[in-house]
Amino acid sequence: MDSCERCRKPTNVCVCDRCERVPCGVTVLVLQHPQEEDRVLGTVPLLEAVVGADRRVGLSWANLAAARGGPTEGRWAVVWPQQLPEGAPVPEAGQVLHLDRAGKPTDEKLEGIVLLDGSWSQAKALWWRNAWLLKLDRIVLSPKEASIYGRLRREPRPTYVSTLEAAADALVALGEPEETRGALRRAMRTMVQRARDAG
Repeated sequence: MDSCERCRKPTNVCVCDRCERVPCGVTVLVLQHPQEEDRVLGTVPLLEAVVGADRRVGLSWANLAAARGGPTEGRWAVVWPQQLPEGAPVPEAGQVLHLDRAGKPTDEKLEGIVLLDGSWSQAKALWWRNAWLLKLDRIVLSPKEASIYGRLRREPRPTYVSTLEAAADALVALGEPEETRGALRRAMRTMVQRARDAG
């Protein structure tokens, strides 16, 4: 089957024609497990197209600068739903919490966010192989709606969503306009619908 040269998805599920690039003041870095090969339903190409996310494929990096491929400034946070710091508040449905390294809520401005992409077991492997992630702030979210994937891709828990959906909620909570979330989710809905239509 032919693939799109840009997103590498099969042409019948490619949504490059529907991806609307929006400006984003927060840098999005995706660390992708090398065995994450879901070319049809993966959402990272949509993040790259809509908000200019940077993708790094591998298992471990020495630090954030190594993962970024250069020096970083400012504060960064990792979007990670598990292993909350001791004493940290648990988010309610629809809530996004920005916690500092001590697990205290903060509204400090962030330069960027890090997302871990792969199956949940692969994401856990990335988490445990990169101890420097513990030095970052934490973004914890509790989505108010189920994943757009629906029955196409089962999640371990109802509150778990795709990399794109997590990024969309986190970015709006960090001050990006609601239009950013809308553009990301529209692209994903189109991809999922085309995947269903393609059988």
